[in-house]
Amino acid sequence: MASTTSIETAPVASVHPNNDLAAISHRKSSSYLETSDIPIPPVTAKTLALGAFISIGGLLFGYDTGQISGFENMSDFVQRYGQQHANGDYYFSNVRSGLIVSILSVGTLIGALTAAPIADHLGRKLSISVWCGIILIGLIVQITAPYGHWYQLVVGRFVAGLGIGACSLIVPMYQGESAPRHIRGAMISCYQLFVTFGILLAYLINLGTEKLEGSSQWRITLGITFVFALLLGIGVVFFPESPRFEVRQGKLDSARRTMAKLYGIPENHIQIIQELEDITLQLSEENHNGVWYEIFKAPRMAYRLFLGMMLQTLQQLTGANYFFYYVCLSALFDYDVFYTHKTSQGTTIFKGAGISNSFVTQVILGAVNFGTTFGGLYAIERFGRRKSLMTGAVVMFICFIIFASVGHFSLNVQVPEATPGAGKTLVVVACIFIAAFAMTWGPMVWTIVAELYPSQFRAKGMALATASNWFWNFLIGFFTPFITDKIDFAYGYVFAGCLAFATFSIYLFVIEGKGRTLEEIDYMYVMKVAPWHSEQYQIPPRHEWVALTPVAQEWDVTCGHNKRQSQHTENV
Repeated sequence: MASTTSIETAPVASVHPNNDLAAISHRKSSSYLETSDIPIPPVTAKTLALGAFISIGGLLFGYDTGQISGFENMSDFVQRYGQQHANGDYYFSNVRSGLIVSILSVGTLIGALTAAPIADHLGRKLSISVWCGIILIGLIVQITAPYGHWYQLVVGRFVAGLGIGACSLIVPMYQGESAPRHIRGAMISCYQLFVTFGILLAYLINLGTEKLEGSSQWRITLGITFVFALLLGIGVVFFPESPRFEVRQGKLDSARRTMAKLYGIPENHIQIIQELEDITLQLSEENHNGVWYEIFKAPRMAYRLFLGMMLQTLQQLTGANYFFYYVCLSALFDYDVFYTHKTSQGTTIFKGAGISNSFVTQVILGAVNFGTTFGGLYAIERFGRRKSLMTGAVVMFICFIIFASVGHFSLNVQVPEATPGAGKTLVVVACIFIAAFAMTWGPMVWTIVAELYPSQFRAKGMALATASNWFWNFLIGFFTPFITDKIDFAYGYVFAGCLAFATFSIYLFVIEGKGRTLEEIDYMYVMKVAPWHSEQYQIPPRHEWVALTPVAQEWDVTCGHNKRQSQHTENV
């Protein structure tokens, strides 16, 4: 049953008397003397639509990852863009293959960095549309690459990478700023869910086209990417702008309407009024014309910048892309750069398990990856970020110890069929590892990074963190074949060590954001709340935040606007 409550809103203008935005918010919220406190629905159709559709930005990245690994197993693609051995066979050297696979990550790194100022200027949703146009240009360059012009393929993948990297920044940011607090983690995790769906979809399409003749083998798969980018670029304009961005633009009424629709409650609901006041109070102290270097001076921002970059780096150092880029391939590296015949680890593992078709192995791992990511949408809101990430890291650590030990000591690399037990063990361990990653580190790192920063620095902070992800993505993608040549399956011990470090890093540095607003999470970082106590921490009333904050004399708690400098400017 619906009910109403008469309230007197806090005098926002008295907290920040010189701030027009806060005063406007107070006048607007005070007009709702009769407020509603009806139960908030768990989720609404509009929220589901926004979370799912915008996540096509993740599908674009996943689809590219899945398709390129299959292309290098297709005869027409290898003949067009590969090299020819003296005996007439076509192949990809480690260098050329590494460039084709990994150049996308160079583009994504640059795209993530350049997307931040554009997102702050144009807004979140319009920026997504612009970057989808860049992806389309890159696709056209790739699909029109003539016979032998492998470098045009590299250029096209670089250009497409610019757009994919930008979307990897803006999509989680847009979702995080728009989602109701109680499902924010699940909504942002949809980005990773669609990454896994894209990988699986590309695997399935490659499985269906690899028997075709000519360039249709790979051009059909590549052309479908065009449809996804066009759909996202056009469709996003029909969704509302992020409420927090709208508040920054002074569009309070529009922000209130958007929040009400996403929450599924009336505009005069107490949740809308209180959360909108929190947002306006935070944004009211921002220096809207701030420059990049200010991000390092704001309260606890250097700490959070390092934390965000470390988390994105560790996501790559879990070793997940080691499996997806190389372990699931069978013919990717038939010859190395010195023309010495060799066999990929993926071939060895799956032949030992009785599976010889590389496209089938891709579908198996892709299906596990996609299916178990749904569990992550539940785990992030049920168990929280910290417990899930630490549990996932421990499981993946155990998997890599087993994987490296069995592969290095038990598997007959020359005749894998002679050790079927070892091969089957490696396949099972690989699937368990992928399931653990898909339910924890895959989606949740994007969620935490989207929650780390205050509004003024969110785009820039996320840009630096996301760029570190793509940087390490490139390093792993390019250098893995060279490393496995030297130490084979012992490479897994390197990732196991990184996972051990990751477990302790989550415990010591990451604050639990489950059920908190973005403004509350910002407050806890500034107040130096111990991460291991953050889940039980009680947030004080909003009007007490500035007074309680240790740095209140120099900076506003929520956004880092230097008060002393502002006062000096006014006196001058």
